Amino acid sequence: MIITTGDKAGEAIIRRARALASHTGCLYVPRSRTPLAKMAKLHGNDDIIVVLDGGARLVRPGEEPMDFHPSMGFIRAKRILKGESDPMLDAACMREGDSVLDCTAGLGTDALVFSVKGGMDTVVTAVESSPSLSALLSEGLAYYTSGVNEVNESMRRINVLNRNHLDVLRSLPDLSMDIVYFDPMFREPLMDSSAIRPLRWFANSEPLSEESIQEAVRVARKTVVLKEKRGSGEFARLGFTEQERAHSKISYGVITVDRS
Repeated sequence: MIITTGDKAGEAIIRRARALASHTGCLYVPRSRTPLAKMAKLHGNDDIIVVLDGGARLVRPGEEPMDFHPSMGFIRAKRILKGESDPMLDAACMREGDSVLDCTAGLGTDALVFSVKGGMDTVVTAVESSPSLSALLSEGLAYYTSGVNEVNESMRRINVLNRNHLDVLRSLPDLSMDIVYFDPMFREPLMDSSAIRPLRWFANSEPLSEESIQEAVRVARKTVVLKEKRGSGEFARLGFTEQERAHSKISYGVITVDRS
C-alpha cells in the first residue's frame, strides 16, 4: 500500500500522510503531480491511500475510487440524536456508556451509530482486517467533518484496529465488552450501488467461523449481534436467534449472554 496526497497538498496534509505511512508501515510517496496509475506501476503496489483535507480516498488503478464517508451512518446518527430508535441498537440492547467491539468495521457506519448512542463515556473499537480499508477508516474518522458536532466527536472517539477479529477476540479477557457485533460481507449483495460496490472489492469476504462466535460469547457481557440477510442460514449455523423486521431485507441475530 502506498500513502500519498492530492496534487496541491499543503504542509499539514503532507505531515498527515507521512504520519499515516509511519503508523501503517507503508511507503509514503510525494505526489509531485504523478498520476496514481503511474505511481502504482513505479512502486509495484495497487492500493493507494490519498490523504485529503477532509479525510482520505482509497484508489486501486482500474477500479472505482472510494472516499471515506459515513453514508447511512450519518443519517442514522442524526435520528438517534433526535431520540429516534435504531434496529441495530435495539437488537444489541445498547445503552449509554456501553462498550462495543465491532468485529467487521468496513467504513465504520455501524461503529459510528454505536458511538453516537454510547456517548462520551462509551468505548467503541472498530476492527478491520483489510489494511487498505483500515487506513482509510482511521484517517476518515479522524478528519472527516460532517457538519454536526456530536457526530464529529463520535467519529473521533472510535478506536480502529487493523487486525483479524478472531485474534482480537482471543486476546481479550472474559466479560470485557458489553456488546460484540458482526456485519460480515454478504455472500450475495442486496444491491449494486456505487456506495457498496467498491467496498466489496477491498473487504474480507470470508464467512464467520464458529470459533469467532464462541470467543465473542466469552468476551461479551450483554449481547452478541449478527447482521445478515433476512432468512439467512448463517443465523442458525452460528447459533443466533433471528429478529425479523417487517418490510426489510436485513435481519439482526442476537445471542443474549446468560451468566446465571
